[in-house]
Amino acid sequence: MNDREVILYTRRGCHLCDEALEMLRQHGLEPRLFDIDTCPEKLAMYDECVPVVEIGGKVYFRGRINEVLLRRLLH
Repeated sequence: MNDREVILYTRRGCHLCDEALEMLRQHGLEPRLFDIDTCPEKLAMYDECVPVVEIGGKVYFRGRINEVLLRRLLH
């Protein structure tokens, strides 16, 4: 998993985004943060879905992270 980039699509003031970041960090990941409000294309895609977690170019989580699935992806 370490060779795949992790991106957390987020926005300011999103408590679910803060929780997602904390969970990713608890599992040893340091995602690149991307504020969807800075990009019209990403805003159109993820406006009602943040946080969104992309790993290796594939979206795995929208809204909340399933910790069981995250563990499986990591091992």
